[in-house]
Amino acid sequence: MNNETYLDFCFVKEASGNFAAEIDKLLSELFKGVLLNWYLDEKSIDGVDIVVAEVKGMGKWESEEETIEFIENHAEDTFWKYLQGYQMNVYTAKRGCNTCGSH
Repeated sequence: MNNETYLDFCFVKEASGNFAAEIDKLLSELFKGVLLNWYLDEKSIDGVDIVVAEVKGMGKWESEEETIEFIENHAEDTFWKYLQGYQMNVYTAKRGCNTCGSH
């Protein structure tokens, strides 16, 4: 069962332009076949390119730990080179009615 997944990543590298396009490609390869979408916010400050990626959608992971394990096993080296921080939340789907839990 798919669960609501919210991931925020902060990527940083020395300024050279087109960083958002590079991050988009990394995320496309990492999450290929997963029902996630993302929004990228790119800034250049003091000779550094920064991209904040807000990723959300339905993932197959049931916990943050499972999500991290997936990323560790599938992300390219450049993903890790640029990654400076992250935050994630996985909300597991509840079977049945949200009110009583059985319908």
